[in-house]
This record gives sequence, C-alpha cells and structure tokens, in this order.
Amino acid sequence: MKRGFYTIMSAQFFSSLADNALLVGAIELLKTSQAPAWQVPALTPMFALFYVILAPLVGAFADAIPKGKVMFVSNTIKVVGCLLMLFGGHPLMAYAVVGLGAAAYSPAKYGILTELLPPSQLVKANGWIEGLTIASIILGVLLGGQLVGPRIAPWLLGFDLPGIGTTVDTPPEAAISAIVFLYVVAAIFNLFIPRTDAVLQPLSSNVGELVRDFSQCNARLWADKLGQISLATTTLFWGVSGNLRVIVFAWAAAALGYGTTQASSLVGVVAIGTAVGAVLASWLMRLDRATSVIPLGIAMGLLVIGLNFIRDAWIAAPFLIVLGAIGGFLVVPMNALLQHRGHNLMGAGRSIAVQNFNEQAAILGLGAFYTGMTKFGLSAFGAIAIFGVVVAGTMWWIRRWHQGNCVTHRDEVNRLLAIARSDPH
Repeated sequence: MKRGFYTIMSAQFFSSLADNALLVGAIELLKTSQAPAWQVPALTPMFALFYVILAPLVGAFADAIPKGKVMFVSNTIKVVGCLLMLFGGHPLMAYAVVGLGAAAYSPAKYGILTELLPPSQLVKANGWIEGLTIASIILGVLLGGQLVGPRIAPWLLGFDLPGIGTTVDTPPEAAISAIVFLYVVAAIFNLFIPRTDAVLQPLSSNVGELVRDFSQCNARLWADKLGQISLATTTLFWGVSGNLRVIVFAWAAAALGYGTTQASSLVGVVAIGTAVGAVLASWLMRLDRATSVIPLGIAMGLLVIGLNFIRDAWIAAPFLIVLGAIGGFLVVPMNALLQHRGHNLMGAGRSIAVQNFNEQAAILGLGAFYTGMTKFGLSAFGAIAIFGVVVAGTMWWIRRWHQGNCVTHRDEVNRLLAIARSDPH
C-alpha cells in the first residue's frame, strides 16, 4: 500500500471513533432530558438526512477540491454539530449537522482510494478501511458508553480548566466535550493526506445542472449490469445495519435489561464480527468474484430474526459476532466492485455520492419507518423480525436479479468482470 493510504486510515479511524461515541452520548442526552422515546431511533435518520439532500452537491465538491482538504472541512462541520449539541441545541438538530459533515466526508474518504490505488488493491484497501472503521465503531461505542457511565463521567465533570467556566453539568455533556477533541485529532491527520495526480473537475455554480448531472450518474450506475447488483446489495446492507445499532440498544434493554453503557458493549460485539468478516474478505476475495457473496445476505437476514429468541448475554455475544462477520464478508467485495464500476463510469467522488445517496436514503427510509413504529408502540422484537424479513427477502430478489443478468446479458457481464480482473489502473 502507498504511504498516503495509512494517513487516510488514521484520519478515518479518529473521525469514525468520534461519530460512534457521539451516537451513544446523544442517546444518553435524550434519555436524561426525558425526551419522548421515539426521538432515540430518530437520531439515525437525522444523521442520514443531509446525505440524501446534498447528494448531488457533495460528490461534485469532492471531485473539485483536493480530497484531504474536503475531509478537513467536513471534520470542522462535525465539531460545530458537537458544540451545538453541547450548548443548548436540540440533539436531533445538532446530530443532523454532524451528519452534514459526514455526508461531505464520505465521497472524499472513499473516492481517494480509487485515485491512489489500482483496482487490484481495492478489495484489500476496502477490507482494511472497513476493518478499521469497524474497529472504530467497536471502540467508539464502547468509549461512548464509558464516557457516560458511572466511572469516567464523574471524573470528566470534576475536571476544570483554570479560569474557564463551562455549562457542562451532566455525564452526556461531559462525554460530548471529550468527543470534540477526537474530531480535532482527525482534522490534524487530514492536513497530511497527500494530493493525488487525479485531475480536479470544475464545480458548477448551477444547482440545477448539478442535480441533472447527479441524476444521470445515478441512472448510469443503476443501468450497469454489475453496478446495479453491487449498489442494491450495499444499499440494503447499510440501510439495515445503520438502524440495527439503535435497535440493538432497544433489544438489549427489552431482552437483557441492559442500560446504555451495557448495551453499548453488545453493539461493539456486532462490530467485532464485522471487522473479522471484512479482513477475511480482503484476504480471500477477488474483485471479479464479488457477486459470489450474495447468498450470505439471505443468511444474514435469517440470523437477524434469530436474535429474538435469545435471552442470555453469553449466547447473544457469539451470535452477534457471527452475524457481524457475515455482514462484513458480504459488504467488502461488493463495496470494492461498486467503487470500481463507479470510477470507470463517472469519477470517484460522484460515484461515492451516488452510493451514499442510495444507502443513506435506505437508512433514512427504514429509520423513519422504525421511528414511526416506535411512536405507535412497536417493540424491539417486532422491529428485528421486520428487518430480518426485509434483508432475507430482498437479498433473495437481488440474487435472482443477478442470475437473470447472467442469462440475458452474459456477454456484457463477462466483459465487465474481465475489466475488473485486468484493468491496470
């Protein structure tokens, strides 16, 4: 791997670490402020909101400016969101601002991989990036749980800067104050990300033109016989897993009687499994064999339903590890294939923006559905059953779709797989 790849990994690790710690801090902030129960699951769609609204803009923005600079600006926006949450802004609105920073960050983070590395290294790079991201999810959720817990929170609240008064009076506020510094560390790493040789594409000031360009890119990727399958798979995976983290908090409370700090450890367990699956995929999978992992998505959906029958933490932990591992092994090669097709069809930043739009629209839609069901009394067990059925059924349909492509468009599919195998870029 090129040297700059490790700087990107470091920046991504600290930014993602802060994102996931902040989710736990925001959940606890809502709970301690006696907010209505539906506002906790609403955090996930609020985070996804700007991914969907600004999708036509952020991809073009990432292709018009050096991606290290884009990532620095994005982390600065996340700091603003934290400060809003800390100093009186509604947690849902403040978390949406953090989502704005994340929406701008993602096309640059993934887009620079296709500029820096050849296709032969994309699966491995995605494996490491996803593995490191999952490690940051594990540590971030665990860190967030500890920062609001009874051991670290009192110490943070007792820490005073000489001559500076603050309005930080509760454990979640203390946790959010600490998380700001993680974003600052990520921003420092962003400053050292190398400039690649990729030609910058001018950013149009005509919003209508950007929307038309984005719509054309979206249609182009959905029309591609490999792009459509990888995009459908990753869209479903992230739509479900993005909401599953919040659902596990509710499930742990209902099935095991866990509070926020204890439940955060189970969310971390899922992430451990995903990291293992991601790293295994980076070792064992090739880009031209990415579609062979589709049946794992059906198995993942059935395992999600099985979670409803578990009432013991000692059984839940290994079960969640297996569930996460299947997801990690599924998403890494499909992500790499999607990046490869997108880079060939429209450019890295625009491709990732299209991917983010579809995935975050799924998170937003499923999150809004779950939030609405929670408001009307749906239990965590019911939500898990519905999500499992959606995953298994949709992945079965995607598998049939790909098989149909292989029969009716065999020459095109073989040609695209050959490009993935031999493209020297």
